[in-house]
Amino acid sequence: MWIAITLAAACFQIARTSEQHRLREVLSVAEAGYVRFVYAFPVAAALSSPWFIWQGSAPQPTITFWLWVFLAGVSQIAATMALLHSFRLRDFAVGTIYSKTEVLFVSAASVVLLGESIGWLGWIGAVICLAGVASLASRGAIGSILSAGLDPAAWYGMAAALGFALAAVGIRGASSGLEGSTLDRAALTLTAMLGIQTVVQGVAIVRSPTSSLRRVATAWRQASRVALLSLMGSAAWALALSLENAAKVRTLGQVEIVLAFAIGIAVHGETHQRKEYLAGAATIVGIVLIVVS
Repeated sequence: MWIAITLAAACFQIARTSEQHRLREVLSVAEAGYVRFVYAFPVAAALSSPWFIWQGSAPQPTITFWLWVFLAGVSQIAATMALLHSFRLRDFAVGTIYSKTEVLFVSAASVVLLGESIGWLGWIGAVICLAGVASLASRGAIGSILSAGLDPAAWYGMAAALGFALAAVGIRGASSGLEGSTLDRAALTLTAMLGIQTVVQGVAIVRSPTSSLRRVATAWRQASRVALLSLMGSAAWALALSLENAAKVRTLGQVEIVLAFAIGIAVHGETHQRKEYLAGAATIVGIVLIVVS
């Protein structure tokens, strides 16, 4: 079941990210990132509250739960903004692949923070994934990375990867520490995280001289589509992470790479070289090894 839910989550997420990328035409990076939280939180609260009231009980969060949720929420905010910057500097498909270095970060964080491992075959796959991303970052000349460094889009993409990895581990840590059914744990974790994100980034936007809540409200039609896709994706991720360890879930989710190339070509009119497709294929091979392990 976790495999089917993860694949659904990946589809929702890549569609949401594509819509968010298009929002950058009318909103700043911070504003475009914020819409996925501020419009999704009321819906999540409106759905989860009656559910818990009907059941007569809800999982009881602890201090540890709130710490995990805060880590996940803030990390996801930072990751979303970094990813949008990467799109601006390169393009949608390549920016998405850069962010998929999260497979290494989430595997390492799962071992260190949660005591969960993906095995030796999984680590081989993770290294292959990294090699594929490095090839994209260096535009086919991996040796140039050591002498010239990565292009700025790659740095932003890998910063996004680190943020998404910490968010995945945080969601897993928060959910696994609760008592109750998988659905109850996922619903409470998701709603709590969206609430924290709405407040934290909302305060940051209010204090920012370059961003405005008014513009976020004005773009409500397109923003609501982002929010709906984000909510469906976040719910699926939270449910999948409640069923299986973060490394496996986030690694299978790398199927987004294939979807990113397709959407980049069909929706955003992007073109790519043969070596970029080969690097993407190497990344997918690494993903398969991790999932098999």
